[in-house]
Amino acid sequence: MFRKEGDFIVNEKGKVLDVSGGVDAENRNVIVHNKHGKVNQRWKVIYADEYPDEPKKGELNEKFGIYVERDFYVVSELSSHRYLDLINNRNMVIKTRNGRKTQIWYFHQQSLTIRTRYNNQSWDIKSAGRTSDMQIWSTNSGWFQVFKYENGQFTNWSNNKVVEVKGNKDQEGAPVGVWGNNGGKHQRW
Repeated sequence: MFRKEGDFIVNEKGKVLDVSGGVDAENRNVIVHNKHGKVNQRWKVIYADEYPDEPKKGELNEKFGIYVERDFYVVSELSSHRYLDLINNRNMVIKTRNGRKTQIWYFHQQSLTIRTRYNNQSWDIKSAGRTSDMQIWSTNSGWFQVFKYENGQFTNWSNNKVVEVKGNKDQEGAPVGVWGNNGGKHQRW
């Protein structure tokens, strides 16, 4: 038998619900553990009829800074103002505006990913986030596919690296990747 006591859910022996290992990640086990009071043991009860609705098509997702299912271009703040595009229908680069669907993006609410209108695949840090290169890939909503838009930058939700034109090269076909935020124009869109 469990009861709610403040931020804790406690059983009859005084043990509390605990997210195992204190790691905030999908599919973590919830266990019963001795109370230590850290954040992985704190819970809110939110009644379903009071839970806020997710943003719908055309509405702003405030957490991610992007409108849901609304087409957009991503334009570099480097002096030539090139558009985020694809080469080989996979790897992300900057190119002059060309009207192709490879330059049109949208935010997909269910997966929390940015997708291309070319084939509906998502932004992806290559090799499941083990490189700094960007591509599009089949959507899996792994941490390496989830980005938010804030203060003119696209930032990975998990590792806080920002999308940038690699090497600060303002040239046709320059590759796009992720790197630590240094505030440069090559990291602003």
